[in-house]
Amino acid sequence: MDGLAYDLKRLALGDGEGSYLTRNQRHRGLQLMARDLRGLGYKLPAASSIKPRHVEALIGHWRSSGLSAGTMKNRMGWLRWWASRVRKPNVVPRDNDSAGIEKRSAFNGNRAHATPVERMVALPYRMQLALHLQMGFGMRLEESLKFRVSQADKGDRLAMQSSWCKGGRAREIPIRTPRQRALLEALRKECGDGSLIPQGQRYIDFRKEVEHVTWGAGIRNMHGHRHWYAQWRYRTLTGRACPASGGATYERMSRGEKAADFRARMQISHELGHGRLAVTDTYLGSRFAKAQNRRNESKPLKAHPGA
Repeated sequence: MDGLAYDLKRLALGDGEGSYLTRNQRHRGLQLMARDLRGLGYKLPAASSIKPRHVEALIGHWRSSGLSAGTMKNRMGWLRWWASRVRKPNVVPRDNDSAGIEKRSAFNGNRAHATPVERMVALPYRMQLALHLQMGFGMRLEESLKFRVSQADKGDRLAMQSSWCKGGRAREIPIRTPRQRALLEALRKECGDGSLIPQGQRYIDFRKEVEHVTWGAGIRNMHGHRHWYAQWRYRTLTGRACPASGGATYERMSRGEKAADFRARMQISHELGHGRLAVTDTYLGSRFAKAQNRRNESKPLKAHPGA
């Protein structure tokens, strides 16, 4: 490990900002940048040695490697974090447009799905509960594993603690149905005051175990459960399907429907823990037909899975 890689490791793992997964992903991304710079002929002695020419070399390398716009945006985020930590924010372009990175399409096909019962029952019970939390409350995998019902249950809502959530952004999720309530009671019975992570086991080890077991059971896209929740909530809030699952796009809505669409997206964005509506559009589909690309091939939503 050279001086730059060691310095970036110290910065990334020594900083308490964000969840464990966020810090780990940032660390891996920064180590990749250190290797890229070394391969491009730049031998930086420390993280504070970064200059605009190094940033330009990285962006050019990523572009020539054919990386997607989404991947490049993630790396730019890590690069800005690096520059800010060494008090050199101006060495990195302030926005991705000026760096020549094209905008990512807000909607790229409907990814919502609920795991079939026959695959669900093949999982250990605690893993089943984790997946039900994702479908029933739109939680990320990390959130579902760290979630403690004894701390979060406020009767009509769940108070998600910042230490469970991506980016440390606490939020509240409403409890609306008897099946959601039944799921919470099942969690309380199984875990008591604890989380789904077995006692004596580290979060990261249990997460890897969940990913391995679910993959073996044929469950390939757990994040699709959040998409499913978002689309179910849209239907309950507006009384109709969202554009991603075949509902009307913005130009086909009445004035009242447009207002209801906006309110629903704001509410769902809050429940999912997103700060921008553009991110929620990837779950619900763009409001505009041109961006939608007519890729609405999903089946109608089934009843809420709950517990």
